[in-house]
Amino acid sequence: MKKLGLALIAFLVSALWLSAGDVEKASTSSQTGPTRAVCVLHPTKGSKVHGVVTLTMHGNEIEIAGEIHDLKPGMHAFHVHEFGDCSSDDGMSTGAHYNPDKKPHAGPHAAERHVGDLGNIKADENGTATIKITDDQIKLSGPHSVVGRALIVHADPDDLKSQPAGNAGARIACGVIGVAKGEAAATAK
Repeated sequence: MKKLGLALIAFLVSALWLSAGDVEKASTSSQTGPTRAVCVLHPTKGSKVHGVVTLTMHGNEIEIAGEIHDLKPGMHAFHVHEFGDCSSDDGMSTGAHYNPDKKPHAGPHAAERHVGDLGNIKADENGTATIKITDDQIKLSGPHSVVGRALIVHADPDDLKSQPAGNAGARIACGVIGVAKGEAAATAK
């Protein structure tokens, strides 16, 4: 009986040890993929809007930071769109907002929203928008990855409620989100 009890204890300890290892592997495997991406925004036809935006992973959140220039002062909608295709002169080749979960359009802090709904950016009196957004919906790998998709700046503000896209007006800048330099080698390891 004593041997059976010791064998049972040894079995339980080893099972717990293996489970802890699996949890550790799962938590580190969710950290695979790039940790930094970049998007160079180019003007659409009739626009001069341009800029550079970086996306950097910090735990479960992405920091979106950069500057966009030659905007009309005021608010402008800022979204991730489903296709990384800026080939049309009006930006329409990027498709709709990135919405893999089929949610309604809303503001960036809404519980139910498109993954690509990043809200509005504000251009100062010189037409420059300095961006620093933190978002927990978009990712740089996995099912909500925005790598290979497009960032769009719109002419008007997003009203954060009109379906399907917030009544944001024309697309005035477009850029494809790509893995940042140095990240390709890091993700291949």
